[in-house]
Amino acid sequence: MARSRINSILTLLLLASVVPVEAQNPPQPPAAKPALPALPAPLAVPQPGPATDGPYAATPILQGGVVIPLYPAGSPFLKNERVREPEKYSMSKSVPGRISSIVNIHNPSIEVHTVEGGINTGAAVILVAGGGHRTLNVGGEGADFVPFFANYGVNTVILRNRLRSDGYEPQVDGVNDALQAIRLVRAYAKEWRIDPNKIGMMGFSAGAELTAAAAVFYDDFDKKNSSPGDPLAGTSSRPDFVGIIYPGPSPFAKNRISPPIPRNVPPAFLATGGSGDRVHAIWAMEYFNAMLTLGVPNIEMHVYGYGRHPGDPLPDGSHMSGGLTDRNDTPYGTWQFRFIDWFRDLGFLQKPGVETRAAKDVATFASQPPLSNGPK
Repeated sequence: MARSRINSILTLLLLASVVPVEAQNPPQPPAAKPALPALPAPLAVPQPGPATDGPYAATPILQGGVVIPLYPAGSPFLKNERVREPEKYSMSKSVPGRISSIVNIHNPSIEVHTVEGGINTGAAVILVAGGGHRTLNVGGEGADFVPFFANYGVNTVILRNRLRSDGYEPQVDGVNDALQAIRLVRAYAKEWRIDPNKIGMMGFSAGAELTAAAAVFYDDFDKKNSSPGDPLAGTSSRPDFVGIIYPGPSPFAKNRISPPIPRNVPPAFLATGGSGDRVHAIWAMEYFNAMLTLGVPNIEMHVYGYGRHPGDPLPDGSHMSGGLTDRNDTPYGTWQFRFIDWFRDLGFLQKPGVETRAAKDVATFASQPPLSNGPK
C-alpha cells in the first residue's frame, strides 16, 4: 500500500515536471505581408498649352498628332482679344490621361493623325465632336475613332471648333471652322499623303449640325474667301462625303432656311436612334428627305428602333454613351460598320489616286437637269 502510494506520488511529480511543447515554443504571429509599392503617377497626360504673348498653340490630345491652327494670326475670323487664352480640358475621372471634352476654344485648330503607308487609302475623315455647342466631346467622338479608322487605312483629323458657350455662333463661326478645316487638309494633302479627292467629314450631334451645313454651303464660303491674300484661296472646301450621326438640326430643319442644294452635293451617311431619340431622328430625316427629293445619289440612312442620344439617362441611372460604344450589344452599337460598308461601296477604301464611284456618281448627277416636278 505504501509503495503504491509512493509510485502514484512519483508519477504525479513526473507529469508535473513535463512542460508541454507548446509552452516551451509558443506560436509566433505570422509575419506581416509587405505592402505593395505605391502606384506611379500616369505618364504623358495631355495638358493644355501655356498662355503666351502670341495666339494660343493647341497641343495634341493623342500621341503623334500634328496640330495646326485653322486661321493665321490676325485673321478677321478670330477674336484677337481672346485668341491668347488657353483651352480648358475636362479629364476622365476613371481613365488617367483621357480627355473627355474641351472648352474655351478661341484659336480653333485641327489635329492630324496619318496611317501607315502600306495600308493608306488616302482617305481622310475630319471628326467634328458634339456637346450641344457647350463643350467639345473630343474623347468619345474624336480620339476613339483614330485607331478605328486606322484599321481601314483611313487618316483622321480631329477638329477643335469654337462653341456657343464661349461666345460664338455655331451656324456662323462653327460652320466656318468646319469648312476651313476641309480647305486646310486639302491644301496639305500632299505632305500628309492624303488623296485630295477623298476628304470628308463626320459629325456627331452638334458636330453633325455643322457637318450638314458644310455639305451645302461650301460654294458660298469659297467665294467669300478667295482674295489673293488668302493662302487657301482656290482650295475647295467641298467635302467629298459626310457622315451625319445623331444630328442636330440641319439647314433643312423646320424654321430654317432650306437653302438650294448644290448639284455636286456630297454623298451622305446618316445614323440615329429612332423613337428613343425622336428629335434627332426627325432632324436626320429632314436632311435625308431634302436630298432624296432632289434625287441626290448615294444617300443612306439608318434609323435604329432601339437607341437613345448620348448623355440621355438610362433606366439603371447610368447615361447613354456615344461614338463607338457597343450600346449593350444592340444593333445601334454597330452603325460604324454600316458606315464602313457604305464607304467601301463608294470606293473610298481603294488605293490613293483611284477615282471613287462616289465621284463618278456625283459627276453624272451634276450633268443632268434638275428634277422639275419632284420625285416620280
